[in-house]
Amino acid sequence: MAASRRRRFVVTAAAVAAIGLTTAVTTGCDAVDKALDCVQTADAIADSVTSLQQAVENASNDPTQIDESLASIDKDLDKIGDKTDNTDVNKAVENLGDAVDNVRTAIRNGDNTPDVSPVTDAAGELTKVCTS
Repeated sequence: MAASRRRRFVVTAAAVAAIGLTTAVTTGCDAVDKALDCVQTADAIADSVTSLQQAVENASNDPTQIDESLASIDKDLDKIGDKTDNTDVNKAVENLGDAVDNVRTAIRNGDNTPDVSPVTDAAGELTKVCTS
């Protein structure tokens, strides 16, 4: 499943790059750079979400992996938030941040295997927004 998700993000990034190159003719390099930054960071978040899923599955072996994955997602969200003024992207970033916070809260409340599907869903939405 991780390989298919990674392939989907690579295909998405390639499609955005192609659209971005076409768009550069009419809108300039700044818009293309922002779109590519968004897609690249969304792809990095997808990798972090995959790591988070694996960390939850292996929580009994190394519970610190969950926190490291969440911190990585937060770092990438900060990158996107700093580089865009797009309302839809900012909303997707906010939703993903909320989902990450909910996982942290679940862990603090003693849940060693929290449900990370809201994080996965929010990351997918961010990717969709970055490519639209």
